[in-house]
Amino acid sequence: MQLGLIGLGKMGANMNLRLLQGGHHMVVFNRSPEPVQTAAEAGAVPSESVADLVSKLQAPRAVWTMVPAGDTTEEIIDQLLTLLSPGDTIIDGGNSNYKDSMRRAQKCKAQNIQFVDVGTSGGIWGLKEGYSLMVGGDVEAVEHLRPIFETLAPAPDMGWGRMGPSGAGHFVKMVHNGIEYGMMQAYAEGFEIMQKKTELELDLHQISEVWRFGSVVRSWLLDLAANALADDDQLTDIKGWVADSGEGRWTVAEAIDLDVPAPVITLSLQMRFVSRQQESYAAKMLAALRNQFGGHAVKREGE
Repeated sequence: MQLGLIGLGKMGANMNLRLLQGGHHMVVFNRSPEPVQTAAEAGAVPSESVADLVSKLQAPRAVWTMVPAGDTTEEIIDQLLTLLSPGDTIIDGGNSNYKDSMRRAQKCKAQNIQFVDVGTSGGIWGLKEGYSLMVGGDVEAVEHLRPIFETLAPAPDMGWGRMGPSGAGHFVKMVHNGIEYGMMQAYAEGFEIMQKKTELELDLHQISEVWRFGSVVRSWLLDLAANALADDDQLTDIKGWVADSGEGRWTVAEAIDLDVPAPVITLSLQMRFVSRQQESYAAKMLAALRNQFGGHAVKREGE
């Protein structure tokens, strides 16, 4: 099957390679030319623009966008809508907000163009392990793209599926990432408790390896923790600053809208905000209040 792919970041580049290995015909475009050249050397057909990419695909065309969520995705989809024809399909494999995906699906439908949203998990390991694909869209559109999904997934019959209509794929991926936040935070807190218990001289890498086999907390995230701890279990060269892609925020907002208690996911998101504070005004206020009502000592700057 032939497919146009827009966006050759790390995940997009690896998806391109996995599809090429699966025998698919790939036409690729990226705003910076170097990744396009690398993809061409691997067997993909290079293009110089979105319009050039579309011109090199046979109808009915399918174009997969793998670009940052928000304005960039909006711009690419709007551009594609001026170039594609009825019966073609746009696939958004980025981390778009599901509400945007529902809106974009309606915009595409007005031109008789199919819109499929694919929540994609697997990161940089997807080339080797396969990707988990949470797909939203009309049944016929998803079925037409089945060969693509079967190639990208860990196996043709596992790791992917249609979640529901357009927007459902990105909604499920949003919740997936919220759960991921909570799992990561639990591992982080547990390892910090052990790291602080210095008198026991614990080997954190050894512990992660022991837990990987037979333990009820074993998971792929734990496998990755073991990788991170292998060379330096104190993580000396890593700064404790944690970003968020936005999906954790959307999950918490959705929980509030649906009156669903989600304290673990919410607190794990808040802890990411804490990680970015070099100085906490709230902590200063707490210290000042304790000093005011109880005369408790405070530490002054420079002490």
